Amino acid sequence: MVVLAAIAVVALWLASGFYMVQPDELGVVLRFGAFTGTTPPGLNYHLPWPIETVLLPPVTRVNRTDLGFVAHGGETGGPVQVQDESHLLTGDENIVAVNATVFWRISNPQEYLFHVRDPMRLVKQVTESSLREVIGTMSLDPVLTSGRDAIEQAVLAGTQARLHSYHAGIEVNEVQLQRVDPPSEVIPAFRDVQAAREDARRAVNQAESYRNNIVPRARGKVAQIVQAAQANKTALIAQATGAAKQFDSVVTAYRAAPAVTLERIYIETMQKVLAGASTTVVGDGLKGVLPMLPLVGQGSGQPAAPTIGGTPGGGTPVPLGTAAPTGVGDGR
Repeated sequence: MVVLAAIAVVALWLASGFYMVQPDELGVVLRFGAFTGTTPPGLNYHLPWPIETVLLPPVTRVNRTDLGFVAHGGETGGPVQVQDESHLLTGDENIVAVNATVFWRISNPQEYLFHVRDPMRLVKQVTESSLREVIGTMSLDPVLTSGRDAIEQAVLAGTQARLHSYHAGIEVNEVQLQRVDPPSEVIPAFRDVQAAREDARRAVNQAESYRNNIVPRARGKVAQIVQAAQANKTALIAQATGAAKQFDSVVTAYRAAPAVTLERIYIETMQKVLAGASTTVVGDGLKGVLPMLPLVGQGSGQPAAPTIGGTPGGGTPVPLGTAAPTGVGDGR
């Protein structure tokens, strides 16, 4: 009976070496406390205690660590702020309240089990250190507005680098900023500042809109004035060139026949001067006034060059129905 009892005890002792590894776990086998290897999920066997023992860390489980708040610590079950963790100092010496959540998993079971005493605390402290370092290099505006993504990526990289240097066997999957606000004591003043900045941006946008409207119109008007001035310049140059050529032709004609040219200039000038005037002839032998006959340019639509009291050559006035004296109106 004693032998059978001993055999049963030995059989039970040997059977105690069977163990089950769950799908999200990895078996870490220790022989007299020293690491010997790992076993995959499923039914496995190790030498019974005290020769070998097995640890089953959840290597695929995503763990969560909160920074700056406790997720379910209030009387109503809501989050409770931890000011010592959440209040950070920015690069421009402003205080900002930041809540963050870190998601991580075990990447190296051996390092995780033998190099880290309190993984949750280590992840929180390393994340807080990285977050304070990143926030300390930034001003308040980007922290509160557009810099959230950059902060998350920088904190993730810094946290992972520190954990890797500690050989913690932990991989950080994601860092999420849950709340980034000024301290509750200065929120009203901060909102006033934000409203003033929005008003300033709105005024700048309105000014830009007015500028975009008025500047093209002014440029169009300037271009129109320049084009009109250019056209006027071209016309004046052409007119002056024509007048100069006409003067040159008159000078040439004067050098060829001075007397004829002078008389012709006189006649043409009188035609221009008296073209729109009604001309009458007054003489001692006339009773009343007598209209002047269009002796020069008749039939061409141009009035004759009239004479009052005599011709340029010393002739007498020409009464209606009387032949013109020699040398008057014959082009000489």
